[in-house]
Amino acid sequence: MIEKGAVLPLFYLPPVEYFTELNIYNPDFVIEKHEHFPKQTYRNRANICSPDGLLTLTVPVVKGSKAHTAVKDVKISYDFDWQRLHWMSLQGCYRRSAYFEYYEDEFAIFYEVKEQYLFDMNEKLLHLLLNLLKIKATISYTHEYEAEYPHLKDLRMGFSSKKESLFPQKPYFQLFEDRHGFMKNLSIVDLLFNQGPQSINYL
Repeated sequence: MIEKGAVLPLFYLPPVEYFTELNIYNPDFVIEKHEHFPKQTYRNRANICSPDGLLTLTVPVVKGSKAHTAVKDVKISYDFDWQRLHWMSLQGCYRRSAYFEYYEDEFAIFYEVKEQYLFDMNEKLLHLLLNLLKIKATISYTHEYEAEYPHLKDLRMGFSSKKESLFPQKPYFQLFEDRHGFMKNLSIVDLLFNQGPQSINYL
């Protein structure tokens, strides 16, 4: 059976591998909108490279957003100022990178505006990232939850934030590579802030 397209989850600042897959299946991919929210995934977390090694940024969600909440209905929690923490972390880790200042204003707004729903924030971030990466894509969404997609590559659980990715990735320059070596499959912002407009060629 030939898989002519793919069903992808919607992530917060997705890893590089996500955009490689999206590029492969573009324009024949759909974004999952009705799955139950799985915990501890890239749906509300992203990995970046810090001076001390891997740093995970997690978007807190409102308690009760557990296994039986549709991903489109998960609300972001603002019980503590995670936006300030994430933005300070991104600045601290990437301020010295070649292209951070080039993209800074585009990302800053996401840490000022308080979106109610995680899905809405991730969707806006995806549009921004596709635009910055110069990837032309029309995004369509699932209409209801389907357990299986026989004719599509099902990538909904295809990216693990907890296990090292088997994704074969060629190294690019990273800021703290001299300390930690090349760190695979970080958030796409790591590629963008280090490679800038060359990112699309890398993908």
